[in-house]
Amino acid sequence: MRGTNSASTTPVLVTGVRGKTGVPLAELLGARPGVEVRGGSSDPSTVHLDGVRPTAFSWDDPSGWAAAAKDIDAVYVVRPDRADAPELVGALLAEVPAQARVVLLSERDPDHTGPDGWAPRAERAVRDSGRTWTILRPSWFMQVFTDPRFYRDLIVDAGELPFPAEDATVAWIDARDIAAVAERALLDGGHAGQVYELSGPQTLSLPRTAELLSAAAGRPVAHRQVTIAETVAGMSGFERDLSVLTFERVRAGRFAEVTETVERVTGRPARTLRAFLADTGSLTASR
Repeated sequence: MRGTNSASTTPVLVTGVRGKTGVPLAELLGARPGVEVRGGSSDPSTVHLDGVRPTAFSWDDPSGWAAAAKDIDAVYVVRPDRADAPELVGALLAEVPAQARVVLLSERDPDHTGPDGWAPRAERAVRDSGRTWTILRPSWFMQVFTDPRFYRDLIVDAGELPFPAEDATVAWIDARDIAAVAERALLDGGHAGQVYELSGPQTLSLPRTAELLSAAAGRPVAHRQVTIAETVAGMSGFERDLSVLTFERVRAGRFAEVTETVERVTGRPARTLRAFLADTGSLTASR
C-alpha cells in the first residue's frame, strides 16, 4: 500500500486503540515494516503500546479529527455505541483523505430496524463516503468472559454465567482474530467493498460454554437462565433499547452462524473458545 507522507511510510489511524480489538490490531500493524500507527484515544497519555504514536481522538471532540486523520492511508473505525453513531462516522470520514481505506467494526446481523435503523445507517455512512471500504461483522467477543466489566467476576466468584439465551447458540470469536482480519483489510489488496461475517470455528450452547468456562476456571460454572428484563435492569434510553435488541437477536440465532472468513483472510483458523481460555488464563488468576 502506498504512503502519502513518504514512499516508505503508511500512516494508519486506529480509533479505540485501547479497546478489545484496538490493542491487538495496533500490535499487528506495528509489526509491519513501514507502518506508522496512530493510536486514537480520548486520553493519549494512557496509550502505552510499542511502536504506536498516541493520538488525540474522541467522538465527543470533532475539532481534533482533522489532525488525527491528516495524510493517513487507512483508518480503523470502531463504531461508537450511541444513537448518533451514523452521523459521527459520516462526519469523521469527511475528514479522511479521499484515497484512504476505511475498515468499519460493525456487528453481526446489522440489518435490523431499531433503534431508528441505527446499525445499517452506520454502515451506509461508510459505503456512501466515497472511500475504499471494508466492513467487519463479528459475532460476540470471547473477551466478555475474561473482562471484569462483563462476566469474569460472576464466573470466578459466583460460578455462574447468567445469560438470557434459552436454547440459542453463539459462535464466540476471539477479538484478536477480528484484529487479524482488520490488519489485512487495512494494508493489503483484495478487500475493497467486502462485508466480512466473522465468527469462531464452532457454535456453542450456553450450557456447553459454561462447561468450557468450568474447565478453565478449575471450578464448576453453570449457565443461569435469566430474562432480558433482568439483564437490562438499571439501563435506560438508547443503551437499554440496544441491549434488548441484541439479546433478542441472540435468541433468534443471529450470532450462531459459523463462517470460515478468518481462515480465508488470514490463512489460519479462528481460535476455539477452549484455546482462548487456555491462552489467557485469566479465570484462575488472582485479581
